[in-house]
Amino acid sequence: MEKIEILIPAGAAKILRVLEDHGYEAYVVGGCVRDSLLGRNPHDWDITTSALPLQVKALFRRTIDTGLKHGTVTVMENGEPYEVTTYRVDGEYLDGRHPSEVTFTASLKEDLQRRDFTINAMAYSEKNGLQDFFGGLQDLKNKRIRAVGDPMKRFGEDALRIMRAVRFAAQLGYEIEEETVRAMKILAPTLSKVSAERISSELEKTLLSPHPEKLRMMYEAGITAVILPEFDRCMETPQNNPHHIYNVGEHTIVSIRNARPDKVLRLVMLLHDFGKSVCRTTDENGIDHFYGHPDSSAEMAGKILRRLKSDNATRCAVVKLVRFHDRAAGLTERSVRKMIREIGEDLFPLYLEVKEADTLAQSEYKRQEKLDYLADVRRIYRKILDEGDCLTLRDLAVNGSDLIEAGMEPGKQIGEVLGAMLEDVLEDPSHNEKGYLMDKYMPHSQGYPVKKRPGCEQE
Repeated sequence: MEKIEILIPAGAAKILRVLEDHGYEAYVVGGCVRDSLLGRNPHDWDITTSALPLQVKALFRRTIDTGLKHGTVTVMENGEPYEVTTYRVDGEYLDGRHPSEVTFTASLKEDLQRRDFTINAMAYSEKNGLQDFFGGLQDLKNKRIRAVGDPMKRFGEDALRIMRAVRFAAQLGYEIEEETVRAMKILAPTLSKVSAERISSELEKTLLSPHPEKLRMMYEAGITAVILPEFDRCMETPQNNPHHIYNVGEHTIVSIRNARPDKVLRLVMLLHDFGKSVCRTTDENGIDHFYGHPDSSAEMAGKILRRLKSDNATRCAVVKLVRFHDRAAGLTERSVRKMIREIGEDLFPLYLEVKEADTLAQSEYKRQEKLDYLADVRRIYRKILDEGDCLTLRDLAVNGSDLIEAGMEPGKQIGEVLGAMLEDVLEDPSHNEKGYLMDKYMPHSQGYPVKKRPGCEQE
């Protein structure tokens, strides 16, 4: 058997040495071993040991009681935190997520066999080398995700592992072993026990992975039927239309893959056509149409992201981009300026990326024409940026204080006047001059109430 060597960072290596010098077993374990074997730089170095939590605490100067009941102590070494957990055997998982109790054990193998997948159930130390009881190294070589032991038991302990299997497959570009898939399909309904935050986290990690097309595997395993039933309806919605070659769900998968791994972008591509399942009509020629689907999709996106406990900033950005994804600007500077104003300066570049990812997931019909149009919009957009055109109230040469100083009473009229000024400037950027705007939009010339100033009669 080949000799495996893993370079352990100094802090983790010192913790292992201290534990070993005092007669305990100690190994780095789990994801850091997997990633090291794959030639990646691990983010975290977790440690497993035969030492009990209080014994760990007695050996190190700075520790944090992370989860003593479950055997975990955080040891601070060189300013870095390392989680050190006692070998343990989990009790029953009554809630489908957490063990009701844990029992400490002296056996590394017993500790590793409670873990989810073979590639995550390996341990390593410089003293004893790689400990691989369940074939994790071979599964890495075979690019295979396989549950440790009985997959029905592993997924029965923690339903979230069903999604983690797909997530690891997506991150690593692996396939999932047949028995593991079979158990996933049987136990997928138990995902209803898992919190929305956990579901959302795993879904996002899958979407942001190098292989977001593994979303199809979630559908085939019955996962989306529980966590995202709207996607299942998309997979069942055809698009008999010259502009499309896929059903709505397959188009969605391809469009996600076409977008760079940005959270907002890939969520937009996931949700942008969900409304098509309820907006589909078929004309007398058998051609499908989806009138009103952007607004319907935006409404659905908002509800889904609330259900998944998404943060407000992400939800607002995604909903707006979904609403605008099918909108086209005219190929004039004025039209593009107004589109930027509507969508928002920060979101407009993402809107262009959404349009491109969407187009590349359609048929070849008029594709080049659509891409040429996008290239023209990008050219106009760059010209607008280069020339520093006013696009928002922030860039306007006049502000609310200027209007109050000129005599306008504070109130909603100020916003209306500034809005009118901005529309004027969007039409013609050369009008963004304080003198021009004040002369044209002085409040007394528009019939707005003006404050009476000392020594002057109110006009």
